Amino acid sequence: MVSAHLIASPVIRKVTFTGSVPVGRLLSSRAAEGVKPITLELGGHGPVLVFDDADVEAAAIGGVANRFRGTGQVCISSTRFLVQRGVYDQFVQRFVAATAKLSVGSGLVDGIEVGPLANQRQLEKMEQLVADAVERGARVLAGGKRIQGPGYFFAPTVLADVPMEARVMQEEPFGPIAIVSVFDTMDEALTEANRLPYGLSAYAFTRSARTAIDVGDRLEAGMIGINQYRIVATELPFGGMKESGHGSEGGTEGIGYYLTNKFISQA
Repeated sequence: MVSAHLIASPVIRKVTFTGSVPVGRLLSSRAAEGVKPITLELGGHGPVLVFDDADVEAAAIGGVANRFRGTGQVCISSTRFLVQRGVYDQFVQRFVAATAKLSVGSGLVDGIEVGPLANQRQLEKMEQLVADAVERGARVLAGGKRIQGPGYFFAPTVLADVPMEARVMQEEPFGPIAIVSVFDTMDEALTEANRLPYGLSAYAFTRSARTAIDVGDRLEAGMIGINQYRIVATELPFGGMKESGHGSEGGTEGIGYYLTNKFISQA
């Protein structure tokens, strides 16, 4: 493999990788053989916590844009929408309506908002994830199937009542599937948000400063957006925790991972 040859070379003194968790583990082990530093930006399964006092319109409409941009093939995309019971129905109605209006097709056509998946394998994975969830009792509120014709197109999909044992609740979908679930208490929402071994991005919507502070402190993610989905800028560090990687890209922090400290004492 190319990576084995490159990482083993004495010319290479630093490794950085953006991609899947399994490949990140492989490259990390190879870098360890040469005791070489490695920065990993891996997958996620971004939770969005929407509290009763939130701006539901902003959370829902912004959530649709965030979830389905790049056809959901974006590592920091929101995937699991955890909505407090008092605004759950309102959120779902707005989210599903906005999802249903998305135009799907070739990016070369004006007005298209959602393009194709990367390959046949990803298309088949979307079908499998939806089928597995439905078989276990989930409801399809929008989409749920591939779009017939040439290309790897899958309709923007919203799933509700997805049981915990469903694959899509465990695996990063990396495609146009959104999951909506209801919660009653903050502790319940945070337990679900932090349940998975991923910790790349997370989001929360609330008008309470106290809630925002508590959620920001307790969410296990490297990048968190409060009342917004914009969490990336060139001058800011980009990275996750847990199995979503280690180290940072971007910002002065990212530069630091390419440097080696040297101490010189002279008498």
